[in-house]
Amino acid sequence: MRFIHCCYTLTDNNPPQAVSTAPKTWFPTKYQHLYRHKSGTYYARILIGGKKTWRSLKTAVLSVAKEEWDKLIEDAANQKEVSQEGIVAERMTGAQAIEIRKRQLENDASIKKNTRRYWNEIIASLERTWPEFVTAELRRVTEEHCQRWAGKHKEAMSPTRFNNSLSLIRHLFEIAIKRGARRTNPANSLKRAKVRTKDLSSRLPARQKFAEWVKEMRRPNARFSGPCADFVEFLAYSGVRKGEAEWIQWKDCDFARGEILVRGEPEEGTKNSEFRRIPMISACRELLMRLKAKRPNVQPTDGVMRVQEAQKAMDRAASVVGMERITHHDLRHLFATVCIESGVDIPTVAKWLGHKDGGALAMKVYGHLRNEHSLAAATRVSFAA
Repeated sequence: MRFIHCCYTLTDNNPPQAVSTAPKTWFPTKYQHLYRHKSGTYYARILIGGKKTWRSLKTAVLSVAKEEWDKLIEDAANQKEVSQEGIVAERMTGAQAIEIRKRQLENDASIKKNTRRYWNEIIASLERTWPEFVTAELRRVTEEHCQRWAGKHKEAMSPTRFNNSLSLIRHLFEIAIKRGARRTNPANSLKRAKVRTKDLSSRLPARQKFAEWVKEMRRPNARFSGPCADFVEFLAYSGVRKGEAEWIQWKDCDFARGEILVRGEPEEGTKNSEFRRIPMISACRELLMRLKAKRPNVQPTDGVMRVQEAQKAMDRAASVVGMERITHHDLRHLFATVCIESGVDIPTVAKWLGHKDGGALAMKVYGHLRNEHSLAAATRVSFAA
């Protein structure tokens, strides 16, 4: 039910004064501006065009009347937010809301540096893709404005980047609402982009191609060709994140127990803020033993890896061997894929990767591999005598 085609203003809570000798016509309720007529019908006391009047809510049930009254208020708020007069208590631009959000991120001790850096990148992206938002008064930004931005950039951005940008926009409007600069959030109606699961089977190299790729990377084409290849192998054989590999020291490599301790960044730790131990599979053990033999004088506190990234070397070698480009994070997927194909159950792989959800995410990403493994195993089942 829609009431409003003009601008409403709420009035005081006093009903019209009746003549003392006349029977009482209006009865106040526990809700401000909401009254019951002597007939039993509920009315709202409003101002239209500067004149006080009564608006029937067409119900004799108080709870229903309250719902209709709330709709009336919402319609009034929506119209007044974009009217020329304006009813908000404070004017705020997109730039001001962004500055508040930046301060929130800076002062939130629970947010890691990389996460804070990422959200600042999302903010910078919003400022580039929607400059009008930055300069506009947020009370004047409508749902249609938000829809235009979404329609223009939903296809241009990755689903994850679009969804995070949308979350930021909604958060900025919530800041405006809390500061009294708006009453509603016009971005709430926007739909998030659907994130499709990556087709890892077509992207990740087969084991033979991986060996060929690493061999090409080791060719002395650059000063750090060898260390780059070592770094790539270590990521693939351990499943650690690129940022975690940087902080692994020789004292963390326990050859006796066959484990590697993953601590993460000294101040903030790993992504989930917890250290973990991962098995030193045979390929990883051979790599570490080879590196230690090349550097016999290493100290326990020396870093195992001599480089912290190798994307250029990876790209060059991939183009030479005719392999699709992959990233450092794809090497983590490669580790999980090989483990599952080798028969390791998904919850165990999830634990090695540092997931805290018991394998839910790993099941979503790698569940198809388990199915393929199950089908292959089923072909070996026989009831023959």
